[in-house]
Amino acid sequence: MGHHRHALRTSAVGAVSAALIAGTALGLAPTAQAASASVRFVDIAGDGGTVLKANVVTPAGADGSRTYPLLVMPTSWGLPQVEYLAQAQKLADSGYVVLTYNVRGFWQSGGEIEVAGPPDVADASKVIDWALANTPADAQKVGMAGVSYGAGISLLAAAHDKRIKAVSAMSGWADLIDSIYSGRTQHSQATALLGVAGTITGRPSAELQQTLKDFFASNLSKEQEMIAWGKKRSPETYVDQLNKNGAAVFMANGWGDTIFPPNQYARFYEELTGPKRLEFRPGDHATAEVTGLFGLPNDVWTDTGRWFDHYLRGVDNGIDREQPVQLKPRTTGAYEGYPDWKSVGATRKKIALAGTTTIHTNVDSGADGGIIFLSSILDQIAQVPPMASIPLLPRRWAAVWQSEKYASVQQVRGTTTLHTTLTPTKESGTLVAYLYDVGPLGLGKLVSNAPYTFHGQTPGEPFGVDLELYSTAYDVPAGHRLALVVDTVDPLYIEHNPSGAQLTFSSPANDPSYVSVPLREQ
Repeated sequence: MGHHRHALRTSAVGAVSAALIAGTALGLAPTAQAASASVRFVDIAGDGGTVLKANVVTPAGADGSRTYPLLVMPTSWGLPQVEYLAQAQKLADSGYVVLTYNVRGFWQSGGEIEVAGPPDVADASKVIDWALANTPADAQKVGMAGVSYGAGISLLAAAHDKRIKAVSAMSGWADLIDSIYSGRTQHSQATALLGVAGTITGRPSAELQQTLKDFFASNLSKEQEMIAWGKKRSPETYVDQLNKNGAAVFMANGWGDTIFPPNQYARFYEELTGPKRLEFRPGDHATAEVTGLFGLPNDVWTDTGRWFDHYLRGVDNGIDREQPVQLKPRTTGAYEGYPDWKSVGATRKKIALAGTTTIHTNVDSGADGGIIFLSSILDQIAQVPPMASIPLLPRRWAAVWQSEKYASVQQVRGTTTLHTTLTPTKESGTLVAYLYDVGPLGLGKLVSNAPYTFHGQTPGEPFGVDLELYSTAYDVPAGHRLALVVDTVDPLYIEHNPSGAQLTFSSPANDPSYVSVPLREQ
């Protein structure tokens, strides 16, 4: 069995590597760049001597007479070391030494998958050590970049290694628990996808396997242990160290990222005190960056290059004078600049959730967050988000409130919040809130959503619920309405509703229920 998995992994890495290299050779990356940079494959001793498979791309004509800024790029979850080859060649032609390496536990690198644990952070420093000793790299100009898993490791490394002066973290996480366990709810599709990919392409550690087992089993006795495990792997935990080190941090993500939703990145951005930039675009996890991996024109990678050019090479390209928060709404093609995240939703409009409504649990009403990757990619490419017919949603299983019909376009920007009073019939339960853009015929397009789970409540006793929906940028056309829908089952999440449970939503006079929608200042 072990031999079979090793053979499968070896075959797979060959296939993926061949595809990426072939894409470069066939012109997806400029052939002149491919020919000009020097590429060599090396083994690097990581933390504890673990062998890390890597490649080094140096500028053409590098002869040891001068040094160059160094960029270190850890691979994404489940991808081989040639993942960044096209971009590495471009960056080398711009005057960087670029070292990309397969993180421990994946493909041909040694060790086990530590999920950005301390060994992964130590590996990044060992890789920098190796590069400074074996390449014409400048020790005063070190940067790190990565997509997804590589983004998280880059942020963590910058908090622990003062030599790292600039970071580009694309489709990464700042708070691992808030990413896969927001609202105290397991994001089952996203976590299962990571688990399967890790098993196929790598060697999960015993700690990871047990954590995933407890996660999917809803083992509440292990909840605090799981949260502690995640916090150790969250850049937000080390934000004070990162600020003290002073690295210039560039972060980019997709509005529809079903693995690392944008809220936690936005909150982390506000906590940073050094040079920083935040970009959000339509798309799911890493879909905004993927074309750049083949050398195609790509906004995220272009801005990554500009970021490093300014903060490592000292190029006066103006990126430090631009509005640091750049958003591309899901419904328009134009970028919008803001001075900070707080300015994104400058005004708020409340929708009252009046009356008392009771719903039954355990049945999917038809309001859903979609399918991981597929739904957000459709929204990214064709502006077709998950939809539901709001008038036809069965009120036995879905609570529905609607705004008035808007006379003008409503530019939703930022994080919608829900406040309500909930009375359950059982001590545990799950609800999922959805915000829809509803057209004249009642067809609702999903604007945002988020899950919420509670445990240990007294049946029959009301309690307050405050929930942040996932941040977004979406224009609601004139003549449309916004609708809040709440049900109890969504394929994206694990739900905790006992059989026969009911949830009652009310709006006490002294504590009215509402949805607060952030709007762009007109």
